[in-house]
Amino acid sequence: MKKAIFFILIFPLLFSCKDKNYRIIRTESNQDQLILSVLWYQRSAEMQALYYQGYNIARLSLDEKLKQSDNRRPKAIIMDIDETVLDSSPVEASQVINNVTFSDSLWLAWIKKESAEPLPGALDFTRFAESKGVEVFYITNRKSRVESESTINNLRQKGYPFADSLHVIMRKDISSKETRRKAVAENYNILLLLGDNLADFDVIFDNRGDDLGFMAVGKNKEKFGSRFILFPNPMYGSWLNAAISSAPGKTAREKFFQTLKSF
Repeated sequence: MKKAIFFILIFPLLFSCKDKNYRIIRTESNQDQLILSVLWYQRSAEMQALYYQGYNIARLSLDEKLKQSDNRRPKAIIMDIDETVLDSSPVEASQVINNVTFSDSLWLAWIKKESAEPLPGALDFTRFAESKGVEVFYITNRKSRVESESTINNLRQKGYPFADSLHVIMRKDISSKETRRKAVAENYNILLLLGDNLADFDVIFDNRGDDLGFMAVGKNKEKFGSRFILFPNPMYGSWLNAAISSAPGKTAREKFFQTLKSF
């Protein structure tokens, strides 16, 4: 019964679309679908442990790659910002508390506050990378035109290294990060990529297809924990849009329930 109630609460997600950060923009105001995911993200010790685990693995992997890498090219790592180095879950919490939909104005108001806190392990890891002579590039889908200055200020105020216009690479047009990754790769040997969305890693994950990206993940399984470091984000992401758009069924309700596995 509890499972059924939860499904009913979140099934209105289907009547929605996604924004540049893969957040769901709802056509109705009820935001109950976010309660459990935001509560888990903000109040579970498991969330904290997973971030520490991810960054511990990243440190070990970076150390190993530096030992194996030649010294002819500058070294770099690429990191996403939201839900990778900065905690933007207060936006989702605000939607629930105030019963409002996600919007560009809500997101911009949050960015302008410049108050996002570092996520567990993130600050120490970036400083570790800096100490090893590795530059950190933050490739984000925050918009360059209106959000760049506040984003850099927020990172700098929290103590992140390389918080400048060269290393913080915003979105200019398309959401895909492939072109921006390639631009960094022209001058640097990219050792690691870190993010909360598969699209933070490789263009192969941009279009998940009918299998929701499972095949692409399987083909690249050796890279997770080695080259790709993935962090948990149950609140929003391209996974949700992929599941909904590829599900069979004539109605939204049919599509939703076709994605579920029961016994």
